[in-house]
Amino acid sequence: MERIVFSFLGTNVDRGAGTGRWKKWRPTVSLFRHRDFRINEFHLIYDTHFDATARTVLEDIARISPATKIVTHILEFANPWDFQEVYEKLFVLCKSVRFDPDANEYLFHISTGTHVAQICIFLLSETRHFPGKLLQALPSRDGPARAKEAGSYYVVDLDISRYDRIANRFRRETDKDIAFLKSGIDTKHGRFNSLIERIEQVAINSPRPILLTGATGTGKSRLARQIYALKKQRANLSGKYVELNCGTLRGDAAMSALFGHVKGAYTGAVSDRKGFLAQADKGLVFLDEIGELGLDEQTLLLRAIEEKKFFPYGSDRETASSFQIICGTNRDLLEAVREGRFRDDLLARINLWTFSLPPLKDRPEDILPNIEYELGIREKETGIHCTFNKEALDQYLVFAQSPEALWKANFRDLNGSIERMCTLAMGARINAADVSAEIERLRASWGMQANAAPRGEPSKFKELLSGLDDFDRIQLEGVLGICGECTSIAEAGRRLYAVSRGKKTGKQNDTDRLKKYLQKFGLDWNAVKA
Repeated sequence: MERIVFSFLGTNVDRGAGTGRWKKWRPTVSLFRHRDFRINEFHLIYDTHFDATARTVLEDIARISPATKIVTHILEFANPWDFQEVYEKLFVLCKSVRFDPDANEYLFHISTGTHVAQICIFLLSETRHFPGKLLQALPSRDGPARAKEAGSYYVVDLDISRYDRIANRFRRETDKDIAFLKSGIDTKHGRFNSLIERIEQVAINSPRPILLTGATGTGKSRLARQIYALKKQRANLSGKYVELNCGTLRGDAAMSALFGHVKGAYTGAVSDRKGFLAQADKGLVFLDEIGELGLDEQTLLLRAIEEKKFFPYGSDRETASSFQIICGTNRDLLEAVREGRFRDDLLARINLWTFSLPPLKDRPEDILPNIEYELGIREKETGIHCTFNKEALDQYLVFAQSPEALWKANFRDLNGSIERMCTLAMGARINAADVSAEIERLRASWGMQANAAPRGEPSKFKELLSGLDDFDRIQLEGVLGICGECTSIAEAGRRLYAVSRGKKTGKQNDTDRLKKYLQKFGLDWNAVKA
């Protein structure tokens, strides 16, 4: 296996002239003065402003190690302390080299170059864009003259999987980030937890747009705020968080809210206004219900996302804002594109990272931890510690986790439900009577009648249900009610078997399981939906 070393030219530490330079420790040249460290190929990176120093260094290397193949790379930085410029040019350099890690050992010498360059090299190595290790050279202060001139060296391997303690620390940090994104709620739903793990990776590693989809009340706004807070903790942004519901804006008001306006831009614009995108400079803007935005605003927003520049409404002076963006929607944006209500190029820009939040009714195992969370939030706000007694909690969970609980507004329904019971509970202790009253309120808000027959044609199932034991009748009523709300057997199956599917139990798919259940009572999907 051949050893290939990359190195920046040390514009000061590698400099030397006359015979005296051989008595000086020069990090790049000194690498070749170790008898036990053979370098087969050497890549020197430098700026043409330092041609003379580079020429001397290369001549000295050739004199010490004539068998080494020399390759040069000219990299010129407008600002060598500009992290983005340095990283991008080093990234392009790495992409241009045909690495073969199976045949060669690659090292990047980090004793030279600016601190910014060293950090970029570290990141490229850690992410394996540079598929090698880091090489550090050090001067020696003791020993004979030859040892001082050669100095010492050591190799740093960034493969943290080899270091259990470091890997475990990274795992703990990741677990803390995930818990933070979940607001400390100990959720159990497998798909939701996997979703949050992926969001954590994206939040700390990518500044690109994120699209959160899901029904109203599934927690898009709260999650966006947690993503912002996590990014700020990691110093990925320094500006503030700005949230805007696009569904509340139309025409001039939408233009003004997003981009700002100047005095006189339209009737009522009595003074200049800074828009939300400008307010989010170096921070994050969350545009909820982005599917409600008009086509004109979508066009201007696309340019603002791509170029980080836009014109305030009524102004001929461009404004710049380096914002990150999260978008939320409860609509099918692909359908909106097909109908001409949403720009396909804007969708392509914002859906690089798309995450669909599941509704509460599909997460019955997360009802209890969310109840505990809501009780904790209320205690912080009011100072009152409100709890359920055991009978009441069991009664509420049976209903809340059953197919009968529609949770049409998702967590907003749950939040309101807990709020009402805590407010009305005597002595801040929720009892069975409180729960019974709340269940009736929820049923009424969802348009349900107490003990109602299944949706569809109630008389069709009356005779069948009357001939069943209460155990089978209650269960079948719930199943038929869900079927009545769904447009396909697949949708009904997904809702009815959400928990077991999340736990990956059972070998049958949801549709087959529902078909077999209905067959027990002489029913099929067509009969149910006739």
